[in-house]
Amino acid sequence: MSKIGKKNILVPKDSSVKSDNGIVTISGPKGSKTLSINDKIFSMKMNEKNEFNIKPLAKDLDTKTSVMWGTYRSLINNAVLGVSTGHTKILDITGVGFRANLKGEILNLQLGFSHDINFKIPKEVKITVEKQIIITITGVDKELVSKVASDIKTLKPVEPYKGKGIKERGQFVLRKEGKKK
Repeated sequence: MSKIGKKNILVPKDSSVKSDNGIVTISGPKGSKTLSINDKIFSMKMNEKNEFNIKPLAKDLDTKTSVMWGTYRSLINNAVLGVSTGHTKILDITGVGFRANLKGEILNLQLGFSHDINFKIPKEVKITVEKQIIITITGVDKELVSKVASDIKTLKPVEPYKGKGIKERGQFVLRKEGKKK
């Protein structure tokens, strides 16, 4: 039995979840998202308390079905949270002369290289820049928001000696001691 799969998904009042023929459509104030789920293995229904439930059809669970049960439940829960409140990642830029600017649909980054780096922003994600050193990434899809944050972080990873680079808010960077005489 999957510990995560057994839990019901609480759907907010302003959001709705509809399932038919293995396609789950989640809609809310921030947008809508569709997921494809194998309906030959799992059954999905909504109860009277506005909770969404996913259960396997088979009486005896094998390991693969149990794993997929928890995975599908997590994907649906992330989609419900995304369409109701949205997902956010905050990146901090540390370093002298390091800064970020928005130029339309392009994020312009000055990260100590001889040239500026232009990062194309996907249409499903919204990026804002505060004080030229704080980048806020918001969107409905948790996977896409995390992917964009990861792509921006790989442009200038944090170095362990001075801590210069792009890091996520709350990320711990193990600092090293420099040379000694």
